[in-house]
Amino acid sequence: MVVGDFAIDLDTIVVGAGPGGYVAAVHAAEMGQKVAVVESTYLGGVCLNVGCIPSKALIQVGHNYQTAKNSADQGVEVSDAKLDFEKVQAFKNSVVKRMTNGVGFLFKEHKIELIKGTAYLKNDHSLRVINDQHGQTYTFKHLILAMGSHPIEIPGFKFEGRVLDSTGALALKEVPKELVIIGGGYIGSELANAYANFGAHVTILEGTKSILGNYEPDLVKVALKDFKAKGIDVITSAMAKQAEQTEDGVKVTYAVGDQEHTVAADYVVVSVGRRPNTKDMGLEQAGIKLDKRGLIEVDAQGRTSVKNIFAIGDIVAGAALAHKASYEGKVAAEAISGKPTTVDYHAMPAVCYLDNEIATTGLTESEAKEKGLDVKTAKFPFMANGRAVSMKATEGFVRLVFMKDTHVMVGAQIVGPDASDLISELTLAIESGNEIDDIALTIHPHPTLSETLMDAADVGLGMPTNI
Repeated sequence: MVVGDFAIDLDTIVVGAGPGGYVAAVHAAEMGQKVAVVESTYLGGVCLNVGCIPSKALIQVGHNYQTAKNSADQGVEVSDAKLDFEKVQAFKNSVVKRMTNGVGFLFKEHKIELIKGTAYLKNDHSLRVINDQHGQTYTFKHLILAMGSHPIEIPGFKFEGRVLDSTGALALKEVPKELVIIGGGYIGSELANAYANFGAHVTILEGTKSILGNYEPDLVKVALKDFKAKGIDVITSAMAKQAEQTEDGVKVTYAVGDQEHTVAADYVVVSVGRRPNTKDMGLEQAGIKLDKRGLIEVDAQGRTSVKNIFAIGDIVAGAALAHKASYEGKVAAEAISGKPTTVDYHAMPAVCYLDNEIATTGLTESEAKEKGLDVKTAKFPFMANGRAVSMKATEGFVRLVFMKDTHVMVGAQIVGPDASDLISELTLAIESGNEIDDIALTIHPHPTLSETLMDAADVGLGMPTNI
């Protein structure tokens, strides 16, 4: 401790104000804890500022633009639909500002102190926060670490100029004529879909045999069909080698097998994954253990190897999803408050926001069988749903995975319109231990997309009504 640096005592400190950290802080405050949050960059973290929220704003505008251009067969002719990308970015930024201001409001409402700066652990009960002006030491009874993650940079593609990470891709001031995206995961595919809707020609270079490798092939097949219609080139088994920046563009070299190729673009976006922010904050000073991937080891309540320190979100094992981080934040806050709580991931939804959205929850059929479960599946296509037909959104299907003998739901997959919202009903069904009979007997409003869930359940019971 330096001279004059008198430690300030706090009850619970949360490091990071992203969807894990701010939710943990609010939940802890709601249960009577005195909470402070340390944040070095911005309220809302990556998700609200340079991830989930701004990307969805761009995706929605791109979708709207294409709808305006392609609704003549529905009697809506927009002959001069134009895109003002400067206004698009202004809209995106307004959405971000509104959401991050909301986090600030929540902090004030729950009397959560915001400490701006970078946290460095001194030991298992104190940390020091450094900002531009000074440093201050704080002691704590409990600590929740929620530092998030950052994009991975690969050799030959240093993030600068026209070589962008996902953050840079969301802040472009112009729609590129040619855009190369390295990595066909959900972030790369969402960016490809959005910029193709804005009019860019997009090339995806994916190192494995398929894009969206975390999803089942028949779900991805629907996405690939739409990508082909949009003119997106998907090159798989492609290893990115180098980016050479020119005066007005970038030349990307990649290899497929023994053959090297080059593709010219205005920008190249590298989206090959993210790394946890677990370096350089002194975790070792507190005795916090990491695994081989640099993730913090935690128990079922999010507690680290140090009993009064918890970790949540991208810095612990599991999918890097904002809602997973928020869920873990609530569990950690409750554990600190002495409640008998524990994480349960068996119905964790995941979504890829394409024009035909992909959403999953629970187990796939193959995952269920690997666990020794005797399951069946039932599938219903959107093309047989009246609401989908009226929306001109008939690609895709709903699939339920359920126990053969008891009909209890264990998983579901959807590809098609509004899958991101529809998946919640099926997640609740799994969480509640419902049978497909419950879904079939639940009255769904007509005409809606949600009827596809009921219809899929009818298929599972062997009594389909609408196909």
